[in-house]
Amino acid sequence: MMQSAVAGFGLGLSLILAIGAQNAFVLRQGLRGAHVFAVCLTCALSDAVLIVAGVAGFGWLVTAAPWLAPAMRYAGAAFLLVYGGLAFRSAWRGGDGLQPNAVADAAGSLKGALLTCLALTWLNPHVYLDTVVLLGTVAAQWQPWPFGAGAVLASFVFFFSLGYGARLLRPVFARPGAWRVLEFGIGVIMWALALGLVIA
Repeated sequence: MMQSAVAGFGLGLSLILAIGAQNAFVLRQGLRGAHVFAVCLTCALSDAVLIVAGVAGFGWLVTAAPWLAPAMRYAGAAFLLVYGGLAFRSAWRGGDGLQPNAVADAAGSLKGALLTCLALTWLNPHVYLDTVVLLGTVAAQWQPWPFGAGAVLASFVFFFSLGYGARLLRPVFARPGAWRVLEFGIGVIMWALALGLVIA
């Protein structure tokens, strides 16, 4: 049982470590100190739902509905293009940088942050392949539920570490130039992912 949980934790962590739209958003929120707990919890719970679905054997849904993958792909690409454009605009305009003791008050509403977080998660077709299909398939080779529990734990550990660990970088991002570089980098990531979805 423990071996299955460790295997699930390792595979779950390796899949989520790649820099993507969701991770970039969590990092940005962590740097701003904006609704960090709610955003991390939303990401982790979303992953948990998808992992449980995969372990329970719902991977067939992704392959049984041929229209689902293209619809999710183009919707996700459109959202990433818009979000990337906003990041580029923020990089172009610049700002005052972060204050080390910044709080969430001036960083947007909780509703807006959660809606963005949910869109970046659920409109990404790769998340279904990683969690529902891949993790669900590999789980069958182990004890499925301990394996799934390990993968869910990896998601919680990663997102909360990323969200709250970002505060260590706040002194760096107190400089406007560093924040503009981050926003530009986020824009590049979003547009590259959007392009990858369109040409996939």
